[in-house]
This record gives sequence, structure tokens and C-alpha cells, in this order.
Amino acid sequence: MDIQKVEEAFNLIIENTQTLEQELHTHFYDALIEQNVAYVEGKSSNEMVEKNNEKLHSLNLSQQEWQKAFQFVLIKGGQFAKLQANHQFTPDSIAYIINFIIDTLKPQKDISIVELGSGTGNMASTLLSNSDKNISYTGIEVDDLLIDLAASIADVIKLKVEFMQQDAVKPLLIEPSDVVISDLPIGFYPDDEEANNFHVATDKDEHTYAHHLLMEQALNYLKDDGIAIFLAPVDLLTSGQADELKGWMKDSAHLSALIALPQNLFKNSPKAIFVFDKKITNEPTFVYNLSSLTETEIVQQFMAEFTKNVL
Repeated sequence: MDIQKVEEAFNLIIENTQTLEQELHTHFYDALIEQNVAYVEGKSSNEMVEKNNEKLHSLNLSQQEWQKAFQFVLIKGGQFAKLQANHQFTPDSIAYIINFIIDTLKPQKDISIVELGSGTGNMASTLLSNSDKNISYTGIEVDDLLIDLAASIADVIKLKVEFMQQDAVKPLLIEPSDVVISDLPIGFYPDDEEANNFHVATDKDEHTYAHHLLMEQALNYLKDDGIAIFLAPVDLLTSGQADELKGWMKDSAHLSALIALPQNLFKNSPKAIFVFDKKITNEPTFVYNLSSLTETEIVQQFMAEFTKNVL
């Protein structure tokens, strides 16, 4: 990866996005979508934007370099126009670990991946631009801004993806997948009638947790030999409504791995990666405290232990 080219691309994208933001009297993310469209189409009504996009084309960035440049753009955008907590993108470092888990547990060349709550698409772009597999990817996202942003970034990077705008808790028109992933949005789901269709629905005087519903939904659209990977609070199994969640797990899902992530990655509660499959078994859960995602020796030790204990 040529970091100098990534930095140059980042500066050109930011300059164009801020120019379009002022010209169109819109916010940063809408302007970024317009910039991506202008880049793909190779034309713009703004002469400076068009010239900068010509420079971007001449850089001839790889998919990995594009992905890194867009992550820096999204970080910068967060300084101008903050997204709500559940709309924040999944960091590369975590996506790389998820990619390793997929490669380890699903070694076949051709796989299908569904992401529930695909957000800005950073997870998708990280996985697809750093994998040698033939991945059929479908992202499900209810927010129209996020899905337009993710699709426009994928167009620039030239990723083969499909995005569907839909509430992921409701019935989906998709086939069962080899892998379902989700950086789970945390909170209550407001539609009690829809929630009552799920085993994890609570009978308490409150709404059901949306993240519990999405976990059950993920298993509904998982092949019998598939895996589901969630990024969720580390206290998922002891927090509110945990009894309902564990009652569903007892009959429907097996927690094969729980990987606690470094606390310094998160502003609020620490998170972990949860790996589920549909095999009802008494096999123990592989539990690991991954203390760093930047120290090579620590990451390699985790990979060795995961491969040894989960396969």
C-alpha cells in the first residue's frame, strides 16, 4: 500500500467534498455522495472538482488504498458532521479480525455474506478489498443516507456488492447465507407487534432489544453450516433481557467464540466479537481477551489460539 498516494487521495476527496458542500448548501455526507458520483461519471459542473477527480483517476489506487482513503475521509467527516453512535463505521482493525475468522472457519473460495445494518459500508469495503475469496455480499440497511453513501463508495472502489434498503428485523427477501455479520446497533426496537414474532421478545413492560432481534434474525437467514459474527457489548449475556436471549440460544444457536476487544477502541462500553453457529452442542465456548490489535505478536498469538481451539 502506498500511503503517500492514500494521503493525496484523501486530500483531493476532502477538498472536493467541502467544495460541493458549500456549493450545494448541503451537509458533508450528501456532498461526499455527490463527489463519488462525479468521480465515477468523470464530470462535474464545478471545474475544480473535475480537475481534482482527474488527479484522483491518475493515482490509479488499488482497492485497499481506496478503502483506506475513504476510512480517513469518514473519520474527518465525523469531525464536521457527527453520526449517531449506531451509525459509526466499524474500524478496519476489527474488520481484519472478522475477516480472519471468516477465512479460518469458511475456507472455501466462494462464499455468501449478508450484513445486517451495513451502515457506511466500511465493513464491506474492508472485507471485500482484503479477501482472495469470491464473495457474494448483500448489505441490509434502513437509513437512506447511509445506504446511498455505502453504495457510492463501493462504486468508486469497484466492489461487487448489493445493498437493500430495509428494516433488517422484518422479513427479508434473501437466500440463506454462509456468513451473517453485524456490528449490532444497541437499543430498543419500537415495533412490539413485529418483535413478538421472535423468541427473544420480552414480556417485560418495555420494548425488546433491537440487537437481540437482529441476532435471532441473523440465524434465520444462515445456512445450517454457516456462521454468524456479531460485534456487541462484552456484557451481552448478562445485560437486560439476557434471560430471553439465552433462552433462544439454548434451542437455536451455539456460541463458539467470544473475543473481548481492547477497551481503548471504544468511547463507551467495551465490546467483543461473538461467533455463533447453528449446531446445538455442549462444546465449550472459546473465550479470549485480545488486548491489542496493533501489536503483531499479540494478534498472531490470538490467531494461533483461535485456529487451534475453534476449528
